[in-house]
Amino acid sequence: MTDASFTELPDLASRRFGGGVVFANDELFAERENLIKPEDAVFHPHAFGHKGQIYDGWETRRRREPGYDQAIVRLGLPGVVRGVVVDTSWFTGNYPPEVSVEGASAEGYPSSAELAEAEWVPLVPRSPVKGDTKNTFAVDVEQRITHVRLCIYPDGGVARLRVHGEPVADPRLLDAGPVNLAALEAGASVLDCSNKFYSSPNNLIAPGQARGMAEGWETARRRDGDNDWVSVRLAETGRITLAELDTTHFVGNAPGWASVRGTTNPEDPAAWFDILPRTRLQPDTRHRFPVAVDEVATHVRLDVYPDGGMARLRLYGALTRAARERLGIRWFELLGAGQARVVLTDAGLSEAETDKIMAGRPHGRAEALRDALGTLGGTGEQVAELLLG
Repeated sequence: MTDASFTELPDLASRRFGGGVVFANDELFAERENLIKPEDAVFHPHAFGHKGQIYDGWETRRRREPGYDQAIVRLGLPGVVRGVVVDTSWFTGNYPPEVSVEGASAEGYPSSAELAEAEWVPLVPRSPVKGDTKNTFAVDVEQRITHVRLCIYPDGGVARLRVHGEPVADPRLLDAGPVNLAALEAGASVLDCSNKFYSSPNNLIAPGQARGMAEGWETARRRDGDNDWVSVRLAETGRITLAELDTTHFVGNAPGWASVRGTTNPEDPAAWFDILPRTRLQPDTRHRFPVAVDEVATHVRLDVYPDGGMARLRLYGALTRAARERLGIRWFELLGAGQARVVLTDAGLSEAETDKIMAGRPHGRAEALRDALGTLGGTGEQVAELLLG
């Protein structure tokens, strides 16, 4: 077991973020989909079905032949995995004594059969686990992962699988229209906040609409005359044109007012500028404010007055050219070798040209990758535009 500070990072596999369990070789006692539920597992001692005790987790039958069981999870937020939690809560006499976790970097939306042929890299080696325990494992693999495979030896039950890490967006998807620069799925992250008594500020930048107050950010009641705040590092440098402050589900506990400020130098108090000046808010309302600022930002701070809850913060705008290049080179360098080759050949490069570009990885800088592609002529220049903007 190792330091579990990584659990502060988003759970990339969570159903809340669009994760899915695409395969399990067996789920006789309990369904595989339970693995990625966002809430903790629960246990009802007198809940029995025709297969026995009903468990809130994934449980396979007792093996009578050599081998092991496995489940494959599609991450809702592909990214770099920093740690894994294999939670065996409530499994006491039926948990697996050992587990391992692997990751794959796949292009598109492969089937379970195609994933069986994918290039899997170890994230957590075969390791012992305890029953009724949140077993934590730090991960040190610098690769963008799209799928993980949980193997249990030889069989048994796991309540939840948490895959904590840093989302790495596919920059090709960011070119389709205005970008929510504060989106978790685009690579934004919460840096700090004044208070998270009721719920995590990470919820503010999560995908989708909140289904209730628990899926937003809510602070304790302030009694000191100050106000609450949260700071966010944007996906990359950009100019914000639309701010969305959503208090949906917060009826008697929404902030009375809010403001948003931005900067490219968060350490300098004088460098902050108003994106949205202090503005009155309504309860249970999706507020959308067009904003007109010339400055670009890398960081923002949302202040709520005096306290309360907010479901979502969204800040739409456009990336700078340099920011788009930085996103592109980081994404390409973090792709698994197999996926990187598919990206290049699908974009029009020949096998020989793809070999040349792959031999240069890591290129380190966007300019180096652009120059390498430029030597391939018009097709290479088109691929550079696709990857780097």
